Formats: sequence, structure tokens, C-alpha cells
Amino acid sequence: MHVEPCSCAGPWEPSVSAHACEVVEHRAVNRRYRYLRVRAAAPVAHATQPGQFYQLQCPVSEQHQPFLLRPMSVYGMGPEAGDVEFLYNVTGLGTRALAQLEVGDAMSMVGPLGRPFNLDRHARRLLLVARGVGLATMAPLVQRAARAGVGLTIVMSARTPEDLMKDAFLRGAPADTHCVFDSDGTSSVPRMETLLRTLIERDRPDAVYTCGSQRVLALLQRLLSEYPEIAGEVALEQRMACGMGVCLSCVRMFDDGHTRQFQRVCREGPVFAIRDVVGEVDFA
Repeated sequence: MHVEPCSCAGPWEPSVSAHACEVVEHRAVNRRYRYLRVRAAAPVAHATQPGQFYQLQCPVSEQHQPFLLRPMSVYGMGPEAGDVEFLYNVTGLGTRALAQLEVGDAMSMVGPLGRPFNLDRHARRLLLVARGVGLATMAPLVQRAARAGVGLTIVMSARTPEDLMKDAFLRGAPADTHCVFDSDGTSSVPRMETLLRTLIERDRPDAVYTCGSQRVLALLQRLLSEYPEIAGEVALEQRMACGMGVCLSCVRMFDDGHTRQFQRVCREGPVFAIRDVVGEVDFA
């Protein structure tokens, strides 16, 4: 398979740097997620690829005093050359601080960071499996595939229908979409396995992509072992500090069939081959 990488051969583009930004849009999407668009003076939208992330500086106040930058997957690029979009869930100190930003506020970010998704330029159809805020990471891939005329089959998983952001994920891209939920049991592993097996047999996708759940990752690893001809990539979500490979706080174990070794999610990833990840167990 000829694979066209979305980045240079190194872990990130040489243009990675710190950027002073202005908040140009910031709003709630639903009860769990917020949308943030910032504008830098540099044309960062053109240098940013699907699957990459930025380290955001969170505002400090009497109520919120985050120390570290926060890694945030890119949700979209544009419409202006300096615009980068983020979609995030308010869960901890850093994101609570980010939620206080208002339009016109100044902030800074470092990036773009990390290895992006790869897309076979001859691909006919892709299967995407997104869970929770993982859809933010995969949304730029949806747009890139749609612009290239690649067919999309998408399985979206969420706790409840109210938490699902189908329109925010697709952003007008045509796709055969299947939605599953914790609330009605359709997101359980047995039922998702039946659904995914049916879709793979029906569509025979050229590649499978996922982000947002170790449980889904483990399921896809098991399924893809039966389809060696189908490529697979995962954007891993991992706690990290520096975001540049120095602190070693985000290491995971990987096994490519020849070598078993630790790699840094921020530097060698966050996108890896699905088959190479040595699994962790969670219930997300």
C-alpha cells in the first residue's frame, strides 16, 4: 500500500514554535464540551496536520493556578491562516482554567507537535471509530478524507445521545454513520464487535482509525488480526507534561513484531499503528 504521510519524516514539522494567540471564539457545545478557536500571527493552520496537538498555556487566576501546559488535540484549522480550533471536555484544573477564557483574551501555545495520521492517497473507503472527546482528534481526518473523495464509514460512541456530537464531528462531510451509547447498551464490546465485523465485511475498508478508548482499541486489535490487509492507526490519549519527549511521563509499550520497547506518545506519536500498541485496560 502506498501511504502518503501527513507530515515530514521527523516527529514534527520544523516550524514548531511558541505562538502568541488571541481567543477569537469560545463557547459551550453541550453540557460536557467546549469549542475554542485561537488566532496566531503565524500561518499555523497550514503547518498543522490531522492527529497533531498543541500545548496550551492555561490562564492563572486566584481560583485556578495550573502549572503545566495542557496538551490539546487539534479539532480544526482555519478559516484564517493563523486559526486553530480545539474541542475539549472540562475535567480538571487546566481545562477549568481554559474555560474562563473570553473572546479577545491573549494566550500562548506551542506546536504543532507529534506525528499525524497517515492517509493512503489511493484509499477508497475508511472506517473511523471515535469515542467521546476522541472525535476532536479525528475530525480533521474526516475533512481531509472527504476533500479527497474517500468514502467514510463512522462508528461514534458516547455515554448518552446528549453527549454525542455527530454534527460537530462530521462538519458537513458525507458519511455512513452508526451511533452507539452506554445508556442503551449498544456500545458494549459484544455489540460493537458485531457491528464492526459487519461493517468490515461489507465495506472492506482500506484502513481503520480510532481514538478515545482503550476498550475500543483492544477490540480493533482483535478484529484486525483477522484482516492483515487492512491498515490501522490510533491516536493515543496519554497524560503528558512537556509534550516534547524530554520528561518521559507519557511512555507506553509497543511491539511491532520485531522489537518490544517503550516509546513516547508525545514524540514518537501520538499516532501509532493499531497493531503495535501493547494494551492497557480501561472502561471508557
